[in-house]
Amino acid sequence: MPAKIRLQRQGRRRYAFYHIVVADGRAPRDGRYIERIGAYNPNTNPATIDLDFDKALDWLTKGAQPTDTVRAILSYKGVLYKKHLMGGVAKGAFDEVEADRRFEAWAADKEAKIQAKVDRLSKDEESIKTKQLEAEAKVNADRAEAIAKRNAELAAEAQAANAPEVTEEVAEEEVVEEEPKKEEAPAEESVKEEAPAEETSKEKPAADKEEKKAE
Repeated sequence: MPAKIRLQRQGRRRYAFYHIVVADGRAPRDGRYIERIGAYNPNTNPATIDLDFDKALDWLTKGAQPTDTVRAILSYKGVLYKKHLMGGVAKGAFDEVEADRRFEAWAADKEAKIQAKVDRLSKDEESIKTKQLEAEAKVNADRAEAIAKRNAELAAEAQAANAPEVTEEVAEEEVVEEEPKKEEAPAEESVKEEAPAEETSKEKPAADKEEKKAE
């Protein structure tokens, strides 16, 4: 049975990464392998692929069969395209120099696409962060406005609660000022009542003089 190029699971639960290995087709998935030729981490965006290009190409030419996922990885890295060009050289369709030129052009185009994707993801991430900061600033502004409004309401309530106490104090002061005036009124009346007594004392000598004349 031919060898297989497949993934061997590593890492922890919910954060798995994989080794790209060449193993006997009869061996269990996570069992012993013949050679490790790379690693694949799908947890990053874009996914991180570390592949020994020459070893992968060598095993393909020897007849090793990749799994579907590994085939996609090899196609992404250009191993399958390189194998296709080598087949064209073997058939005499073009020479090895032309094959290298075509592969370099493909690799440059692929690298430009990957870089464009990375730039787009970075720009999207910055845009998301900017929107988050704007949303947080709006929330903070609304919160500050609500706090200021509440403080103004509390100040108005406190002012309204203190207003009656001030009027009562003023009323008490007025009552205290009026009380002495009420006490002075009887004193004037007593003076007026004593006035006739003096007049009677003045009238008594006159009456005595009239009595003496009568005698």
